[in-house]
Amino acid sequence: MESGPGLPDSLVLEIFLYLPHNVVLNAGLTCRQWFAVSRDEFLWRELFYSYYRIPRSVPRHPAAVSWYREFKRLYDCIPCVEVQTLREHHDQVLHLAFSHRGHRFSSCSKDCTVKLWDTERPDGSISLVHSSSMRQFNWGYTQFSQFNADDTLLLVSGVYLGPHHSSSGEIAVISLENYTLLSRVRNKPYDVFGCWLNETHLISGNLHWIGNMTSCSVLWLNKAFQDIESENVNVVKRLFKIQNINASTIRTVMVAHCRRHDTPDLLLDYEAQAQCQQEQLQQGGRSQHQPLLFDLGATDNEEDEDEEDSDDNSEERREMRLPKFSSVASPSGLDNVLFHCQKVEAQDRELETKVAKLMGSRCTKASDPKLLSPPAPGEEEDKTYLLFTTGSLTYSPHQIGIKRIMPDQMTTCGPVLGEERSTEEFFDSLDHVIDIHGHIIGMGLSPDHRYLYVNSRAWPAGCVISDPMSPPPIAEEIDLHVIDLKSLREERRSLRAHRAFTPNDECFFIFLDVSRDFVASGAEDKHGYIWDRHYNICLARLRHDDVVNSVAFSPADQELLLSASDDSTIKVWRSPRMVRLAQSPPRPPRPRNLLSSLLGRGNAATNANMNGKP
Repeated sequence: MESGPGLPDSLVLEIFLYLPHNVVLNAGLTCRQWFAVSRDEFLWRELFYSYYRIPRSVPRHPAAVSWYREFKRLYDCIPCVEVQTLREHHDQVLHLAFSHRGHRFSSCSKDCTVKLWDTERPDGSISLVHSSSMRQFNWGYTQFSQFNADDTLLLVSGVYLGPHHSSSGEIAVISLENYTLLSRVRNKPYDVFGCWLNETHLISGNLHWIGNMTSCSVLWLNKAFQDIESENVNVVKRLFKIQNINASTIRTVMVAHCRRHDTPDLLLDYEAQAQCQQEQLQQGGRSQHQPLLFDLGATDNEEDEDEEDSDDNSEERREMRLPKFSSVASPSGLDNVLFHCQKVEAQDRELETKVAKLMGSRCTKASDPKLLSPPAPGEEEDKTYLLFTTGSLTYSPHQIGIKRIMPDQMTTCGPVLGEERSTEEFFDSLDHVIDIHGHIIGMGLSPDHRYLYVNSRAWPAGCVISDPMSPPPIAEEIDLHVIDLKSLREERRSLRAHRAFTPNDECFFIFLDVSRDFVASGAEDKHGYIWDRHYNICLARLRHDDVVNSVAFSPADQELLLSASDDSTIKVWRSPRMVRLAQSPPRPPRPRNLLSSLLGRGNAATNANMNGKP
């Protein structure tokens, strides 16, 4: 019996436009006509913008092949399915770092250990391969780690417990060949963290107080180990000496290699985004400074529950947070300054700031505008920047400092203490400063080192800081800013979804990470968050039982994500697509070529005849 004439394609398409995407896919299995309509590009363009609530002025990802595949990428390739929970740590887990190959990762914790994990087991699970305790070196806890470029050495940063209950930082270098300790470097304040400049040299910090609110930060280049060949070569060299005012210090150093800009992961169009926001403003939409938000669908009850939990545990939270990554640098450093400055009158502080600025202006080398200028046509762009948090108005870090590292500074060879500098050039100037107008609590580089992502808690709009020791109150919402390191300006694409609750003088670092397509961050609201870098939307929330301190994407597979929490666990997240593939039965091996296939059939027929089968 033949069926009657079907509905026109245009009518089927019109019906599909009113259906959810999963219903459209199921309907496409009905017949060939409906299947063809269910893959229509116009249909999936409409479904994409409506489902993800993206402004239609935002174009499709430049690398996307079709709207259908782009919808599927955001829906099926986000690492949001918990597949494993690692419980080998016995205290708060503070930081996670992947090797560049992605075959291993390290974790740091309040239990004062750094652990190494294997991600290449045949069954897809993650296992512990090594654990080193730093307590024997009088460390309080480990807080940060980083693999060098060829994954042969591991930098581990922690808090060193000195005499009289003072604490500064220390950096250790561990060989990944035999897990031996190669060197230890003092690092002050401890939230400088430290970082690799290249395969064999790392950067550390030191702090010298000049007055109640004036200090000098010295950044050092250290050789990771002292071998036989280096007996007559310097193992340490001063990179920069920078003056700090108003009790601020340099923290959170990291290195960006701009030569990677030649193969960018993603290009964020600043002008198009600004034009989009201007159109929204003219249409009576959001304010120009308000980021585009994606509704996560959180219920009021869940938010109230988080607030009640925050209030009930406020005292416990203060006790547990303060020793972590407090804005107070260390008992022997900034917190002593904060304590003594309470007894110093405001007039004396103001006078010291003026004197410090005058001294700095006379004893600081002028910056070279050519250092950050774009390369001339035909000239290769091969620049290395040192990035760090700093401040000028108050002790809380509210600025991103940028200083170019020249090629002759990449090694410890040459003068050790800067003998080549004249006495008039006592301090180094910053090449560029970007003010975030809020307390910076996290930074992360994109894989191509083109964009710097910054977690911050904003100050009130229009606030005036009259006392450097009393910074403005900070928002509970965490803004995620995006800075283009090629143009050295902030993209107006700030993301917002995660929250923090600790006050200004106690808030701590929330580590974030960036992959090719996504950016992820922890938060104090017991969740990790994942955003799409191009569309500026939040895609997933990753639940823990306590504050999420750090997240890390695998550089080999961005559909694998780790999250670390104060609940002493590390959770492993994979995408729905990867989970589905892991659960599907293995396919039978295919013949290598046509000849082997024919031979296989011939052998089967021969065996059948021998067994008396037709």
